[in-house]
Amino acid sequence: MKRTLIGVSMLCIGAISLSSCSSNKASKNAGVSRATGWNYNDSRLGGFEVADYRGQQTGPGLTFVEGGRFTMGQVDEDLTFERNSLPHTVSVSSFYMDETEVANVHYREYLYWLQRAYGSDYPEYVAKALPDTTSWRRGLAYNEPMVDLYLRHAAYNYYPVVGVNWYQANEYAKWRSDRVNEYILIKSGKLKKNPNQVNEDVYSTETYVGGQYEGLAGFSKKRDLDPNGSGKRNVNYSDGTLLPNYRLPTEAEWEYAALGLIGNNPEPATKRRRGEEVITDRNTYPWGPRDGVRSGMRNQYQGEFNANFLRGKGDAMGVAGGLNDNAVIPAPIYQFRPNAYGLYNMAGNVSEWVLDTYRPQTFQDADGVNSFRGNVFDAYRRIAEDNSLEEKDSLGRVPKRLMTTEELDKTRNAEFYVHKADARDYKDGGDSVYYYDYGKTTLINNEAKVIKGGSWADRAYWMSPGTRRFQNANQGSSTVGFRLVMDRLGSPDGNNGKRSGNTFSNRR
Repeated sequence: MKRTLIGVSMLCIGAISLSSCSSNKASKNAGVSRATGWNYNDSRLGGFEVADYRGQQTGPGLTFVEGGRFTMGQVDEDLTFERNSLPHTVSVSSFYMDETEVANVHYREYLYWLQRAYGSDYPEYVAKALPDTTSWRRGLAYNEPMVDLYLRHAAYNYYPVVGVNWYQANEYAKWRSDRVNEYILIKSGKLKKNPNQVNEDVYSTETYVGGQYEGLAGFSKKRDLDPNGSGKRNVNYSDGTLLPNYRLPTEAEWEYAALGLIGNNPEPATKRRRGEEVITDRNTYPWGPRDGVRSGMRNQYQGEFNANFLRGKGDAMGVAGGLNDNAVIPAPIYQFRPNAYGLYNMAGNVSEWVLDTYRPQTFQDADGVNSFRGNVFDAYRRIAEDNSLEEKDSLGRVPKRLMTTEELDKTRNAEFYVHKADARDYKDGGDSVYYYDYGKTTLINNEAKVIKGGSWADRAYWMSPGTRRFQNANQGSSTVGFRLVMDRLGSPDGNNGKRSGNTFSNRR
């Protein structure tokens, strides 16, 4: 249902963008269907609603990343000789990305909310979200202050949260998606504030859109123009108000954003000029083609380190009186200058989780557009009698189930594609654990997730966006954090009044 609604919304968005472009003939009759001649938003003529959509608003904490083609993989010497990231061309759709890593204060806000909403009846659910603070412990190092205070003390509020495993990061993304959309509805007057929601009465976007979230009595709804309707309805995706979900980035998205190649375009597009399809240089690091690990910016940052990393064994921050990177552990999230997209710490500070399941040779099979490995296709659980959605569970969520391969094979394009409900082990012999001899000759299975970027405990080699490693999805680490992204709907070049594709003048 959710995917259907999103699909409908995207169709509506496409129609709206056509009608809102000043150079388009449809703009003269924006409230009239060019297919039937009937008025939109007119209850006397059926009440079909088309929103006046002005473009996707940027969610909290995000910055816009215009997509494009790039060379994914390593650009420098493969020092480990693993050959698991060979250069290959990939295109990435536009998206939004957190400008920094998720910080301790942001994650504590999440933990506080969980405790308030579920702590009394479902304390085990709250406990599952707690980061592994013991990941700071080392056999021959005194890190107990980090174990006790790094997550909780105000001094570390705006330091990147660590010890969060892959599953916990995904759950945080779901929570953040719901809180942002809930606040959008509150600001627009479509929901009343309800700080006391608990258990099954907790707001989620999927239950709200599906009609299973009641909210406080008497909350404002949107006028329903259906002449046979009740007169009021919930907001849905076709209204263009609700945002897509926050999520972890794919490996391709993360690497593309980290490189910041838009800064290497000599003639980027403006409102008055078409941009050049040229990238002058490849980047080894996120901050540009001319800088190494030290900044080359004259009279400003020249000679300073561009990231927080380990310069050599035992050398984490420099000499007293001249602490160059000023961090022996993770640094504050805004400590170093951003790349060309305005993204901070895309190298160094902490490595970051991405969505992809790790395989050494992923680049050989991956699609050239929106490359990703790790699809697990699911669907909402439904009641057999009338095919309606099952009721929300005790946590206020609509239950889902894993689709079967047989179901996917019944889709319309099944004759052209081989479908697998769980595509994480694509071409791995059907049983990745057996194929990779997990626990004997390798640690690779479907729980192995890709981590990108070097950390405060890594040498400079790992700061190159093209490098890649993996970590078990259930394992937290003092060197691994995360940031989230959001899909961009509509025109890939942002809210600048353009349609997708080239627009040619009607004048001759």
